[in-house]
Amino acid sequence: MGNGGGRAHTPPASETDEELILQFQQGAERAFNLLVGRYKDRLTNFVYRFLGDYDEADDVVQETFIRLSRSKHAYRPVAKFSTWLYTIAANLARTQLSRRKRHAFFSLSHPRGDEGAPAEMPDTRYAADSMAESSLTSGLIEDALKKLPAKYREVVILCDIQELTYEEICRITGANMGTVKSRLSRGRSQLQELLKGIARE
Repeated sequence: MGNGGGRAHTPPASETDEELILQFQQGAERAFNLLVGRYKDRLTNFVYRFLGDYDEADDVVQETFIRLSRSKHAYRPVAKFSTWLYTIAANLARTQLSRRKRHAFFSLSHPRGDEGAPAEMPDTRYAADSMAESSLTSGLIEDALKKLPAKYREVVILCDIQELTYEEICRITGANMGTVKSRLSRGRSQLQELLKGIARE
């Protein structure tokens, strides 16, 4: 009785991501659910800011976790789990952006559908309710981010919003250190100019 009954219910120290993915590789669904809980909001934030569309971001994040589930044994502990997961999400987000551009090109080339009605253009505007929830500053930044070239926007979000290291960003983007730093510098510079322009509007 000396140890007391309460200690048996003390939760264990929080497992690392790498410990959880190892557990999931061994069949522990609980570990997968914990990883989803840790990263769902972070990935949604990243992908939404990159794509500028909540529905598309939600689809990409869901697909990211589906890929995680299907490809869990592809992970190797030589890399941080978070970097590996972000790489999956970033690749899917880039694919979605390319798909959107192809769709926009097709819509412009073929302005009418089969029934003669105007073909729908992809709507990349923010939903009214999401704009209402955003602060003015946040809204200005999001508007400016949308106008950055994708390769700059990606590294600015990963570094300045997601607060990842240069090394992690290199792995996620597949670019070398010099390229990442160059894109980040140009992206920040363009973002500052865009924010000045938006503020004057």
